[in-house]
Amino acid sequence: MAGKMAPETKNHGTQRREIILCVTFYIKGQAFMRQAAAMGCRVMLLTVDKLRNADWPFDILDEVHTMPEGLTTEQITNTVTYLMRSRKFDRIVALDEFEMQIVAHLREHLRLPGMGLTTTAYFRDKLAMRHEAKRAGILVPEFTGILNYDDLRAYMESVPAPWLLKPRAEASAIGIRKLDDSEQVWRTLDQLGDLQSTYLLERFVPGDIFHVDSITSERRVLFSEVNRYGKPPMQVMHEGGVFTTRTLDRSHEDSKALIAVNQKLLVALGMVRGVSHGEYIKAHQPDEKGDRRYYFLEVAARVGGAFIAELVEYSTGLNLWAEWARIEVSSLRSVPYVLPEQKRFYAGSVICLARTAEPDTSSFDAPEIVYRINKHHHAGLLVQSPDPERITTLLDEYSRRFAETFLATAPVPDKPTS
Repeated sequence: MAGKMAPETKNHGTQRREIILCVTFYIKGQAFMRQAAAMGCRVMLLTVDKLRNADWPFDILDEVHTMPEGLTTEQITNTVTYLMRSRKFDRIVALDEFEMQIVAHLREHLRLPGMGLTTTAYFRDKLAMRHEAKRAGILVPEFTGILNYDDLRAYMESVPAPWLLKPRAEASAIGIRKLDDSEQVWRTLDQLGDLQSTYLLERFVPGDIFHVDSITSERRVLFSEVNRYGKPPMQVMHEGGVFTTRTLDRSHEDSKALIAVNQKLLVALGMVRGVSHGEYIKAHQPDEKGDRRYYFLEVAARVGGAFIAELVEYSTGLNLWAEWARIEVSSLRSVPYVLPEQKRFYAGSVICLARTAEPDTSSFDAPEIVYRINKHHHAGLLVQSPDPERITTLLDEYSRRFAETFLATAPVPDKPTS
């Protein structure tokens, strides 16, 4: 373990400054740290050795500590409890989904407020979240855990293929496989061996995919923004292509319906405070009444990836990372969190893996472009307009041009990348 000291942010006299320990093994959450520091907290970062000199806000961090990768829960617990001997942590926050479980364990071990292991499972374990959503009366594609073979056989006999085999604890579309018959299922399970219980099987429902990004404070969902993906993320990840997402017209029935479903879900799963990223599908195939129904896919208690935080900020003026920090500090100080006034724009993003290391997007010059993505071997930009139809037109044009100009393909990663 190594430590690096940063200068104090402000002098608050003799009053003790609260300490927030941020844990992340990926490069993200800088705006959260800056906001917490701006509110007078001491902010400390725990990350992995390889990210020691990454793009962290060193100017506001009080301390930075790093660990080797691959430590066990016991080893990470020993590291944090050692630090706590001379520092009194008031909150521990996981800035990425993959640290949520260990941070929940640390909160329970150190008896700190925040989401514990049981509630964390509802936002981390795809099987747990499906059971709770179904229990709450929310429509979920038919699913089964890979636990009892008799149950699995009965499921495959009653639910028509194709099915999706999904890891219970991965994020995004990593590790998902589409299987067309029971023989494929059994062969795949043989390959997984003892890992098969960490998967679930779910009916594949073709449809339009939406994401709802929310802010919750003291069990009240105060903000929800509905966005629609272009191609489904699973298709982009597994087949290649250009990723797009855009703010849905707020007057559209889909927007109103998904906000209601999402609020019901977050209450059912026990969300107390923070931000969340939920995904839903509107089935292409109508039901017996002729309605295209909404199905819950998954939810995470974190800021969405793929520059979704920037998308929401350009459409509403709210930075989800900063608002998450404001919620944590407000709770810590027992003062009400107040949602800032919102802007009423629409925004969209277009992103793809690029053949060149530093792709040049200067030929894309619409006045609506507000942000150009600077990421190695990626081309991307965000657009903003008061008119949702203008966003749709731009994304249709730019996604086609991105495919012609930049698009590269790569194997689906086994693990998430930073």
